[in-house]
Amino acid sequence: MDAVIKTQTKKFINLWPAMIAGLGLIIVALGASGAINQYIQTVIMFIGINIILSSSLNLVNGYMGEFSCGHGGFMLVGGYVSSILSILLFTDSPWLGHPLLPPSTAVFLFPVVIILGGLVSAVAGLLVAIPSFKTRDDYLAIITIAANFIFVALVNNFEFVGGSRGFMGMKGTIFAMEDLAQMPYMLIWTITFATLAVFFIRRLMKSTLGKGISAIRYDEISAEIMSVNTNNMKVVAFMFSSGLAGVAGGLFAHVLGFINPASFSIMKSTECLVMVYLGGMGSLSDSVLSAIIFTFMLEAMRPLQILKWVLIPLMLILLMQFRPEGLLGNRELTDVFPKLKRFFTRREG
Repeated sequence: MDAVIKTQTKKFINLWPAMIAGLGLIIVALGASGAINQYIQTVIMFIGINIILSSSLNLVNGYMGEFSCGHGGFMLVGGYVSSILSILLFTDSPWLGHPLLPPSTAVFLFPVVIILGGLVSAVAGLLVAIPSFKTRDDYLAIITIAANFIFVALVNNFEFVGGSRGFMGMKGTIFAMEDLAQMPYMLIWTITFATLAVFFIRRLMKSTLGKGISAIRYDEISAEIMSVNTNNMKVVAFMFSSGLAGVAGGLFAHVLGFINPASFSIMKSTECLVMVYLGGMGSLSDSVLSAIIFTFMLEAMRPLQILKWVLIPLMLILLMQFRPEGLLGNRELTDVFPKLKRFFTRREG
C-alpha cells in the first residue's frame, strides 16, 4: 500500500510541470507550422513577459508586504544590458563593426545573455533593498519611484545607446538564430522563462527563505524577535524580484527589436502594479491569471491610443477603491477549486 501511495504521490507532483511543458510545446508547434500568425504569437509572448513582471513584483508587494512602485526601472536595466550584449556578441555592432562570436552561437548563448541582463538588474535592486532596511510603505514607494526616474534619466543621456531616440539592432540576433533553423525562437524562450520564473518563485516561497519573507508582511518586529534576519530577507526578495524584471526587459527588447527609455517610464511600473493588484497580492496563480487578463485588455484598448494611458491608472484607482484584495485575494486557485490540489500538492500517505 505504501508503495502505491508513493507512486501516486510522484505522479501528482510531476504531472503539473508536464502539463505546462506540454501546453508550451503545443503553442510552439503551432507557431512553427504557421497555424497561428505572427500577431497571435506576439500576444502570447507579451503574456509570458507580463507573467514574469506580475509574479516578480508580487514577491515584494504581495508576499513581503512592501510597496514597490518602480519595477519598470529594473526592466529597463535588464533590457538595455541584454540588448547591448546581444548586439556585441552576435551582430555587426555599431561600436566594433563585427560580432565577437559566430552568429550561429546565438541559438545556444541567447538565454545566457538574457540571464546576464537579469543579474545586472538584480544588482541594481540593491539600490532599493538597502534603503528598505529602514523605510516602509509610502517612503519605500517614493524611493522605488525615484530609482525608476534615475534609471530612465541615465539612459536618456547615454548617447552610445541612442539616448532618448532609442536603441535597435536586437532583431539581428533573432535573424542569426533563424539562419541556423527556422523556428519561433522568441516564442520558445518567452514561454520557457515565464514557466521557470513561476516555478522558482513557487519553490522560493515554499522554502525557509520564503517563510521568512512572508513573516515580514505580517509583522516585521515579531519576525525579528523570532530570529528572522529581515534585512537578508529583503535583499533576497528585492534582488530576485528585480532580476526577474530584468529578464522580462531583455525578452521585451528582443521581441520588439527596439527600445527607448520612455518604454520603461512610470507608466510601465503602473502596468505592473495593476497586474499585481488585479489578481491579488500574495497569490502566485492570481499573478499568472491577471497577467493573461491584463494583456488581453491592453490589446482590446489598443484602438483607444492615448486614452489607454488614462484608463490604466484609472483602473488602479478603481481597484484600490472597490476591490483592494484583487480577484481572489491572497488565495491560490487550489483554494478556490480544491480538486486541483491533487495536481499541485504532495499527497501524504
